[in-house]
Amino acid sequence: MRVAIIDYGAGNVKSLEFAFKRLGVNSSLTSNSEDIISADKVIFPGVGEASSAMRKLKLTGLDTLIPELKQPVLGICLGMQLLCNFSEENDTKGLGVFDVDVVKFSKQVKVPQIGWNTIYNLRSELFDGINNNEFMYLVHSYFVPKLDTAIALSDYEEAYTTALKKDNFYGVQFHPEKSSNAGEKLLKNFIEL
Repeated sequence: MRVAIIDYGAGNVKSLEFAFKRLGVNSSLTSNSEDIISADKVIFPGVGEASSAMRKLKLTGLDTLIPELKQPVLGICLGMQLLCNFSEENDTKGLGVFDVDVVKFSKQVKVPQIGWNTIYNLRSELFDGINNNEFMYLVHSYFVPKLDTAIALSDYEEAYTTALKKDNFYGVQFHPEKSSNAGEKLLKNFIEL
């Protein structure tokens, strides 16, 4: 089992590498197309701002490679948002895997949302063994609105999508690598898909 963690300078990569090491899984941080294409599983991490992250992806050609991947891909936080069509964060065109736009929380709530929040309406093998209303760790100012196709929801000002799935692509708004036992279980589930 080989896991490629996409390296494009916008990642929560060290904590992900440690999480996979705890699971006994070999992971490598790479921006090399061949390494990514040949991996069994791919992690698309992300922390930071959408438009600068997309610029970095375009510089390396990863913007065209990622949507074409055939193995299971897990987008995390900004990685999930970049898999969407568009983000309001600096009017950024995304990779278009998930047919939805990313919007900003209103001024009615503290932004960014930082800390632990519950996830519910879990509808995917990604969440096997994880309880409804389990706490996950989040840090974000932008979000995917509530969708009927969401595989998990959370609440902050309103119900919103905290996980998505389309074909071999999965996306989670929260950080499983920072979400204690439940997050580790989710990464294990992803590896076992």
